[in-house]
Amino acid sequence: MPPVVDKELCTGCLECAEACQCDVYFGSARGEEARVTYPDECWHCNACVFVCPEGAIKLRIPLPMMVLYQERPDTGTRAP
Repeated sequence: MPPVVDKELCTGCLECAEACQCDVYFGSARGEEARVTYPDECWHCNACVFVCPEGAIKLRIPLPMMVLYQERPDTGTRAP
């Protein structure tokens, strides 16, 4: 399941694209909302969720991966 970018909150800083090891956000332009270009490449590592200063990215974690899931440290909330 790919990351979900909230278009209302995304400022286009592209911290998510810099943090992503799999280039899921490849081709996103600075100043525009982040675009999930390669959704099937997502490893669900939460790197993009952790670095997003606006909290605009949510990850839908597949059930088998819930064992490895970590909460975002600043909010204490879980991704849906």
